[in-house]
Amino acid sequence: MKRGGPIVRWLELQLLVVPATAALVGLLTIYLARVGTTRWTWSDLTASLIFIAVLGLTSIWLGILGLRGDQLVLPIVAMLACLGLLLSQRLSPTIGGSGVWASLSQRQLAYLVLAFAVLWVTVLVVRRFEWIKRFKYTWALGASALTLFTMFFGTDLGSGARLWLDLGPITVQPGEIVKVLLVFFLASYLDDYRELLTSSYRIGPLSLPPIPYLIPLVAMWGIAVLAVVLQNDLGNALLLYGVFLVMLYAASGRGYYVAGGLLAFAGAVIVALRVFPRVQQRIHIWLNPWSDPTGLGMQPVQADLAFAHGHIFGSGWGFGYPQAVPVVATDYAFAAIGEELGSLGTIALVALYLVLILRGFLIALRIRNGFVRLLTVGLVTVLGLQTIIILGGNVRLLPLTGITLPFVSAGGSSLITNFLIVGLLLRASEQARG
Repeated sequence: MKRGGPIVRWLELQLLVVPATAALVGLLTIYLARVGTTRWTWSDLTASLIFIAVLGLTSIWLGILGLRGDQLVLPIVAMLACLGLLLSQRLSPTIGGSGVWASLSQRQLAYLVLAFAVLWVTVLVVRRFEWIKRFKYTWALGASALTLFTMFFGTDLGSGARLWLDLGPITVQPGEIVKVLLVFFLASYLDDYRELLTSSYRIGPLSLPPIPYLIPLVAMWGIAVLAVVLQNDLGNALLLYGVFLVMLYAASGRGYYVAGGLLAFAGAVIVALRVFPRVQQRIHIWLNPWSDPTGLGMQPVQADLAFAHGHIFGSGWGFGYPQAVPVVATDYAFAAIGEELGSLGTIALVALYLVLILRGFLIALRIRNGFVRLLTVGLVTVLGLQTIIILGGNVRLLPLTGITLPFVSAGGSSLITNFLIVGLLLRASEQARG
């Protein structure tokens, strides 16, 4: 594709005014609610000013690179990231203070700046996608190796699952990058064997695909998922399984693949209920958290109370009690927003995710290159399923898993990986022009 020179992404810049304004007003509201006075200085808004500067520089950088892709994705992501930044600042006892929550807000700001840097580098480096396709087995082996390494050498930070690698001053969660590597492999393999997967032979009333070509696909996926299950991280196993089914359907158009996959998943759930005590425990607490409201059921009980306290308009930034929900910054960020921004705030948050996912699928539909289209579908599905799983867990439509809310929950690994996905989507959107 012939690329032009630098441009000004006017629509994007205009839309970025919304998250920039929300960052200023939100942090100022939190500060005034905390100190109880109308006196403030610009130094009290340092986090928001840094965030605004990064937003403007990012749009300018994309323009310098001559990126002529979608101009709606970044403002939506920026608004979600803004809410995550405000939530971390809200949970800190003082603006720029000390302690666990204060360190959380400082880390979240640092992670957010680093995530935008990853976005910059991704858009700069990934000019074409063909090289990703050439290394498809490298991605599969890398994903399997990372999950196996984490399973044997990982650290349990209190969730009951060994998901983290302790690197001294920081801990990382390899599972976040594993899902991207798996999408790379699935998109490459499915595009190579698309015609064979859509062909079939009949055994009586059944129409079956050519099994030999499915074996490497299912085997590589199975290794990653099996390792995740052995790590006791069933949330990521569900996410990877869902991504696998969606991408298989997108490549083949065969609904019976999805039906068979769902039946297999139902069987796996029954087995998991019998084999893994932790799964039984989660199901029991999901169905009846009030059976142990001060122990295992404290999280869902306090989250329900937070949603109820928020009513329609919310208690307002700084006037709720989000700290009453255990691990609120990661597992229950949605409940904290529901309490302080109310039902209207949660509806707006869900709408942002819906627009982002629909925009991503629209980009995929407009791409002619089969591999890039499948890659885009996979990346968007990762964001969409992750959002559905954690939101469903927060409102008790689904059992809670350890998955984070994209762009909002605290955590560097998740934030950086999601901005990597956004960078790839922006580059892919260039191929959807016209």
